[in-house]
Amino acid sequence: MKVSVVDPGSGNLASVLRALHRAAQDAGLSAEIVVETEAEAVARADRIVMPGQGAFAACRRGLDAMPGMVEAVCEAVERRGIPFLGICVGMQLMAGRGLEHGITPGLGWIEGDIAPMDPRDAAGEALPLPQMGWNALDFRPGAHPLLEGIQPGDHAYFVHSYALAGGRPEQILATTEYGGPVVAIIGRDNRVGTQFHVEKSQFTGLRMLANFLSWRP
Repeated sequence: MKVSVVDPGSGNLASVLRALHRAAQDAGLSAEIVVETEAEAVARADRIVMPGQGAFAACRRGLDAMPGMVEAVCEAVERRGIPFLGICVGMQLMAGRGLEHGITPGLGWIEGDIAPMDPRDAAGEALPLPQMGWNALDFRPGAHPLLEGIQPGDHAYFVHSYALAGGRPEQILATTEYGGPVVAIIGRDNRVGTQFHVEKSQFTGLRMLANFLSWRP
């Protein structure tokens, strides 16, 4: 199995690669896991992972700066059904557009916008941003193969100030709570994304990565 990790220029790749190698080992899979910046290599992938951190617009610019990359990813994912996992801003890029520092188009795979959060406590006071730390996941057991072996209430590690707004309920696989519900996992067809950092989420994240590598949508 060839797993292409597409870097939109946001860094944080070492921990993603370590986690993917560990997850492949845990799942008993033989996998070649490579960071790719060439569209031709991504076109030959069996799985595509897109991490990301920082600003939506900057990650989109980084993706566009790699000649043919957006077209190669869309060809693989939309037309050939290659499984795709977006992580943090990589997940956000799956949406229609981002509203950080202006309006930036996303890949349009998931309904909704990536909009600024405005979390409030029970007294109406603003909660700190970014949302940073461990938060429990809320989902219906059996909702998706990515969640196999994960229980509602298990924790994942979040760092973000923007989140999906206006999403379709059937494309929202899990939420968390931070001054109200926050979309944590999205999915459609052969595409899934986590707002949290799976590579930093210990057992929960490693199990999800193993599930993704074993997933046959």
